[in-house]
Amino acid sequence: MFVRAGSYATARINVMKINNIFHRGERDVSILTPPYVIAEAGVNHEGDMSIARRLIEEAAEAGAHAIKFQTYKASTLASKNSPSYWDTTKEPTKSQFELFSKYDKFWKPEFEELKKQCDIVEIEFMSTPFDLESANFLSDLVDVFKISSSDITNKPFIKNIAAFGKPIILSTGASSCEEISEALEWVGLEKIPVALLHCVLNYPTLDGDAHLGMILGLRKKFPNAIVGYSDHTMPGNMKNLEIATLLGAQILEKHFTHDKSLQGNDHYHAMDKNDLRVFFSRIRDVQAVMGQEEKDILDVEQSARLNARRSLVARRRITQGSSVSEADLTWKRPAHGVSPKYIDEVVGRISSVTIEEDDIITWDMLN
Repeated sequence: MFVRAGSYATARINVMKINNIFHRGERDVSILTPPYVIAEAGVNHEGDMSIARRLIEEAAEAGAHAIKFQTYKASTLASKNSPSYWDTTKEPTKSQFELFSKYDKFWKPEFEELKKQCDIVEIEFMSTPFDLESANFLSDLVDVFKISSSDITNKPFIKNIAAFGKPIILSTGASSCEEISEALEWVGLEKIPVALLHCVLNYPTLDGDAHLGMILGLRKKFPNAIVGYSDHTMPGNMKNLEIATLLGAQILEKHFTHDKSLQGNDHYHAMDKNDLRVFFSRIRDVQAVMGQEEKDILDVEQSARLNARRSLVARRRITQGSSVSEADLTWKRPAHGVSPKYIDEVVGRISSVTIEEDDIITWDMLN
């Protein structure tokens, strides 16, 4: 069996299946909860099964929880006159139909084989359908459906996907809150769990256009939905996924490739296995720094708690049998005696012993 690299990834894959995200019962989980990471292979296999298998193995090796493909036929996805909407300096094809025709060779038999490969290496298989035929056969292969940003206004398609009764991940690129609300009505949010992914539908997305603050906006506007992030920025040091995690994104999706130097399609803005390892390493460090959420006294603070806090101290000599006045007292470190918070209980008491100047006041000195 293929062995996943790194104990962190191995531990998480055993407890972070996608259905756990949707059925843990508490939508607004802590930002310290590790995100569910989807390596979006899309069609970066370019119609080659050996490359598709390699993408699966490398995504699993790097620690991704799921790998997601795209399932479509160009003839049902785009008209022959559909213009490009991507950076044509990176992908020169100017017709959607022409580009999609290059990569629509996989269908039911191929995806069944890829699902088997995912099971072998213990990574979740996912694929975005773009028509009803692919949705029908993918329903036997996936636990969760992913709907593209481009279909957020496709009422008949969304209603058909919802009819399968499975959780849905819906990307929200280039959409308004009103359009998102409409889509949720078609899904039937009260019956089917939904995750909304903040997404900027631009390839590649500049950092200045990422608007990660929209993750917070989605969490506020749609409190009953899980919120995540689908990233189209250049991988760099993976900081945008790190920031998204700190903003509460529970699902992260980013395009994935075996070779970032390849021209065209989605290779140029995709992460590879090394980028994904960098992300997991950085998020481990962040979570180590974040620590626990509930405010409490830490073990490492006990010495400071005892020695850096203050006690009541005699400002001047207090003779035995005298009534202690506030003028008799000051407060100094360490906290080995009576805390200054009890000053009102100390003032007016009778000293049972003579207390010398600068002595730390303890309860046994007082009647």
